[in-house]
Amino acid sequence: MDRCQADLAAQTDGLHPAVLRLISATVQGADRHGKWVGVCGALAGDPLAVPLLVGLGVTELSVDPVSVPGVKARVRNLDYQLCRQRAQDALALESTQAVRAASRETWLLD
Repeated sequence: MDRCQADLAAQTDGLHPAVLRLISATVQGADRHGKWVGVCGALAGDPLAVPLLVGLGVTELSVDPVSVPGVKARVRNLDYQLCRQRAQDALALESTQAVRAASRETWLLD
């Protein structure tokens, strides 16, 4: 998938379970080598993604300056153990829609 190609861009979503599994594997590999993992861009600022990324062990979220206060406030109010559990649950889901629905349900977002 290439988000720069108009006919494919609409199909890309960082909350697809396969992408989350890749992020999880990256975090686990980085941990083994004493490294951190950061996510930047739209996914790092997505209110539905932030708790899952935190739960997967992502240690840095890089967003545009306007989004920093909101993301920081969101992270401060998260229950880390709940994030870990819900992130693990999301890895087993079948679709982006299922991940987004589960995240909305857990964190009561519209």
